[in-house]
Parts: sequence; structure tokens; C-alpha cells
Amino acid sequence: MPRVRAPAVAGSFYPSSPAALARQVDAWLEQARGPEDGVASALIVPHAGYVYSGEVAAAAYATLRARRGEVTRVLLLGPCHFHSLRGLAYPDVDLLCTPLGDVWLDVGLVRRAAGLARVSASTEAHESEHSLEVQLPFLQRVLERFTVLPLVVGRADEEEVAQVLEALWDEDVLLVVSSDLSHYLPYEEARRADQVTVARVLALEGPLDAGSACGAEAINGLLRVAKRRGLRPRLVGLRSSGDLAGARAEVIGYGAFVFESPARGVAR
Repeated sequence: MPRVRAPAVAGSFYPSSPAALARQVDAWLEQARGPEDGVASALIVPHAGYVYSGEVAAAAYATLRARRGEVTRVLLLGPCHFHSLRGLAYPDVDLLCTPLGDVWLDVGLVRRAAGLARVSASTEAHESEHSLEVQLPFLQRVLERFTVLPLVVGRADEEEVAQVLEALWDEDVLLVVSSDLSHYLPYEEARRADQVTVARVLALEGPLDAGSACGAEAINGLLRVAKRRGLRPRLVGLRSSGDLAGARAEVIGYGAFVFESPARGVAR
């Protein structure tokens, strides 16, 4: 029997009904514009409840239409919200379950990750974590079929994350980094803070701090490797919870970015 990581936030962060979930994700993907050129090699996407950040996330995922059927392996990184962790960790399971079906872990990537000094196995760190789970339905709807290596990122500096990415982010692997932006600032202050963060991401200028993005550690590693590989970031979506929920005294920012290679595959 395969070892399964069951969904933790189906029915709260996103619909638990397969039909309702597929309709919601497909509608956002249909509304979003795809890329004019370039090849999506990496994404930064938000991870709040879909009512808040789903439309923003879809703007990045829609750019994968050009690679549908081509992308079959995904490296997924996001913050570890509920567990004290040094380094990065993957779940000691065989597959991840969502209302849309099962996603198998990539055996080759798991084997390679297990040999890295800063990576360990921790099913506990993944058990209640939403930052990676909420990305799976988007990937399931936009890609034909794929395997995944999900890594939660705990205490790790940008070079440590960059080394993990260099070891695992192959030419045929799509990298997805899950992160929200500013947290609990007044609406206008959050807008200004997020614009600063956006400018730094687009200039590949790290490191960001935790106040700029809750997934700063993973983003910082991505920025360092993207610079080395000559990738070009592009902003495709930027909003906050205040744009959707009405309350603006304290908001959370959501940004979506696409990192493109000017040629097929990842530039090295």
C-alpha cells in the first residue's frame, strides 16, 4: 500500500468537491493571459485561501499552457508554518492526495534530495502545511500529468537553498515557489511595501526578509540561482486581501511571478 499524505485544507482553503474545485480553478486559468514569449522555468505564487489569492496564482499557472504535456516533474518549495525545522524537508510518503486525485512523488528527485546535507525527511512538517498543498490543484488542472518533490523550507540561508536548487532543479524540472508577500499592514502601506518587494524580485536583488515575504528563504535561493542562470522574471499578478475582502486595516499581499528562459530549457 502506498504511503499517502491526505489533504489538510480541502474544504477550507479550497473546495473539497472535485467538480467545484475544477470549475473554480479552470475559470481563473481561462481568465488569465498566457505568456507572449519565453519559456516558464519557475513560478512564485501565493498560498492563501483561494477566495483571496486564487486569481493571482492562476495568472502564473496560466503561463504553463505553453508547456502542457512537456512539464512532467515539479520541484515545489514553500515555508514551514507549523513545525520547527532546520533546513528543508520532504514528506516520507509515496503520494499526495487532493480532491482532484493523487500526485506521486518523483522517486529520482527524492533519492537525490535524501543525499543532500540540508535536506531531511519529515512527514510531520508536511502534515498540516497548506503552502504546498494549495498549489497542487492548479498544477493538476494545467499540466497533463506530473510527479513532484515537495520541500518545506525552515531555517536556511539563501546560499543553502540555492545549493539545493542547483542539485535538484534540472532543465526538465519546473520550480514553483509558494509565498505570500507583506502581512497585516494597512492597505496603502502594504501596497507600497509590496511594490518595493516586486522591484527587488524583478531586479533579482535578494535577500528579502520575512516581513517582505513569508517564503523569503525559498525566494532568496531562487533569485540567486535565477541570476546565475540568466532567467528573466516577470510580474503577472499583484493584489492584496483588501482588494477582495473589503477590510483594509490589515491586509496580506499576494504576488505572482514567472521566471523565463529566453531559450528552451533552463539557461545555465
